Amino acid sequence: MSDETHDKGLSRRELLKRAGVGAAAVGVGGGAAPYAFAGPHRYRHKQLKGDLSIIQWIHFVPDYDTWFDKTWVTQWGQKNDVQVTVDHIANTQLPARAAAEVAAQSGHDIFGFLAPPAAYEDQVINHAPVVQEIQRKVGKMGDLALKSTYNPKTKKYFGVSDNYVPDPVVWRHDLWNGVGETPSTWDHVRRAAPKLKAAGHPIGIGQSSGDLDSNMALMAFMMCFGSFIQNEKNQLTLNSKNTVEALKFMADIYKTGESDEIFGWNPASNNQFLYAGRGSLILNAISATRTPEDLNLPFVNDLWIYPIPKGPHGRIGLEHVMGVYSIWKFAKNKEAAQKFLADLCINYKQATTASKLYNFPSFPGAYPLKQIYKAAAADTHKPRGKYTVLTTIAAKYTHNVGYPGYSNAAIDEMFNKYLIPVMFSDVSQGKKTAEQSMRDTNAQMKQIWAKWKAQGKI
Repeated sequence: MSDETHDKGLSRRELLKRAGVGAAAVGVGGGAAPYAFAGPHRYRHKQLKGDLSIIQWIHFVPDYDTWFDKTWVTQWGQKNDVQVTVDHIANTQLPARAAAEVAAQSGHDIFGFLAPPAAYEDQVINHAPVVQEIQRKVGKMGDLALKSTYNPKTKKYFGVSDNYVPDPVVWRHDLWNGVGETPSTWDHVRRAAPKLKAAGHPIGIGQSSGDLDSNMALMAFMMCFGSFIQNEKNQLTLNSKNTVEALKFMADIYKTGESDEIFGWNPASNNQFLYAGRGSLILNAISATRTPEDLNLPFVNDLWIYPIPKGPHGRIGLEHVMGVYSIWKFAKNKEAAQKFLADLCINYKQATTASKLYNFPSFPGAYPLKQIYKAAAADTHKPRGKYTVLTTIAAKYTHNVGYPGYSNAAIDEMFNKYLIPVMFSDVSQGKKTAEQSMRDTNAQMKQIWAKWKAQGKI
């Protein structure tokens, strides 16, 4: 990575200007307090100083962490006279760790979330200056990122999204071909499920509390049936006949085509289910295909990816994970943190490449979809060109959690309490009727929405 690449980032004068008065130029954001630069430099002509600490997940594509830690962080730190340390923890540990740092009002300068952390809005800086600098260099952020990092009620950016991850269906073409089906619609999935299970290869869509994949897959599934948690005005809309239909439909898929293990899955379970040769279909990011490629598993050429199956309401999906970095108000090196995030997003083509096309840039101008398509087409894994569909999924079928509204604080709390997987599992396991499960979940959500509305966040 050359110095010229990093020179695309914030200069000291630019950052000070935007942190103080320049933020007003951001179309939908406010400003953040300016931060002072002072102290000796280890390297000549460097802008920043001191230590910068970051915490984020252990990426499912190991090559990404290797690039991030050993290439990007090392070279950025040397250029900017900053000693950067990165801690990696399991994705399941992120929510508890964030809560602990907030409770202590001490921790890392930058916290890397895998879902929009809107509930922490009062604990973080306004990231508008960083957003403005990135947009000045590579153009506007995508609507997906905007709705995942910005609160239109308070006009504050509670984070900066560097990436999102398209969420395809990963399926065994050989097994589905054997029963004469493809997962093009949810009706096809339901029809194929008992045949696949009878052949020893059940479907794998989790209904587990504590499992990020279950959260994402089930919320996307609901939208295909016209069931939305909220509307574009962030008003609760779960209570509908479409939600009841979706609950009954998924319960039927479970009873005829899945096994009880889906109720206790963690974020690695559906991958392992596929790798073991048992699974015939999962909803997951392409780590589910990249790892079998690295391991050269015998069925690797039969792992195909599709957009989410079409339902009665159409084909509507969510991102698999939404990368959002937030800088705490109690961070010790806010100025370096802001520049780090701006430079990372501006140069995100390198990150997408290092992740083997897992991470897509939240600012599309950093690596346009047409270029990503060319990179995917050049991938030599079979079937040739299998990854090109990711750009279609990204462009047409990837939405934010809380769509068609924003990823607000109520959505954040609902998401981290896993209310949707519990709603589905209660029906599938016969603990409640679809109608009762929906009513109970809706009642819980009403309390959450009322709380955050009272606090002025929605």
